Parts: sequence; C-alpha cells; structure tokens
Amino acid sequence: MGRVVDRPIFYFYNFMAAPKLSLKARALRYLSIREHSRLELARKLARHAQEGEDVQALLDTLEKANWLSQERFSESLIHRRAARFGNSRIVAELQSHGIAGEALTEIKADLAQDETARACEVWRRKFGSRAESPEQRVKQMRFLLQRGFSQRAAQVALRGLPDDVEPEAGERTQSSYVERDSDDLTDFSDDS
Repeated sequence: MGRVVDRPIFYFYNFMAAPKLSLKARALRYLSIREHSRLELARKLARHAQEGEDVQALLDTLEKANWLSQERFSESLIHRRAARFGNSRIVAELQSHGIAGEALTEIKADLAQDETARACEVWRRKFGSRAESPEQRVKQMRFLLQRGFSQRAAQVALRGLPDDVEPEAGERTQSSYVERDSDDLTDFSDDS
C-alpha cells in the first residue's frame, strides 16, 4: 500500500488562476506591446467585454489621454512595412485598420516620394543582378508587384545597375531614374 503524504493541497495544484483583467488594463497591456489602431483594439477588446462595459467609451478615454493614436499607429505600421513593401500594400493594410480620409491621402503622398528607391533596395537585396533571361525578368517583376510596388517603380528597379559598375555610354543609372521620376510629378490641384 502506498504511503500517504501529508502535504497542503496547493502543492498538487501549483498554479493560481490569473486575476481577471479589467477592460482598461487589457487595453493598456495591448498598447504597451505595440501601437494599435482604434478598429483593431476594439476588435480585441470586444472578445473580453462583459455585459454593461462600453468598449467605445473606453477607446474615447484612451484617445483623450493620448494612449491611443491613429497617427502614431500609421507611422508605426509604415516604419515596420516600408523597407519590404510597396505603397499599394501598405495603403491597403492601413485601410483594413480603419485609416481613411485626409490622413490616408497625406500618407499616400509621403510614401510616393521614395517608392522607387525602396523598390530598388528590395530588388537589390533579393536578386542583386540583372535578369539574364525573359523568364527571370518576369520572375523579378512579379516579385516586386506582389510586394505592392507600382509598375513604374518595379521597371526602374529592374533596370538598376550595381553601385560599383560604371554605366555604359547613353545608359542611365538608378539615381538618374529616381531624379527623373520625381521631376515628372506635376501638381494638378486647383489653387484658384
């Protein structure tokens, strides 16, 4: 027959139930990890909201205290994604998080300034050399387009030359394409 040991019950159940977090504490925990959009945080908190708890009122309180900011979230997402993705992919992700209107228009304008340079850098890291065959060129183009870069930015990136190689007579370098593309932008706004 086995020996019965006289030990307290908590020895066998060496865990305690985690204290239930309030909705505000849960929101602050999420925000301490990374920036969230209002829509994303509302989705996460709605799963844990009890009857009588108003998620939207809590989000308004967090925004008033400047703990929740759509602008900071947008900057954070752009910072995380810009080195790998093109404008259309970043803008689509921002829209899925509820960013719209004037803020989205400003973000698009800021992203358009350096899309070609970002496409060239992504292409250089992935491939590093010009395509030898049409199949390779299609593969490289498809890669950049799937990353959300515009057709124009992808074409400029595919024409790129390594920095240490001098261009042949009449051939333009990446930097000359970037300069030309930024000069071609015209302002079509009505200032009258």
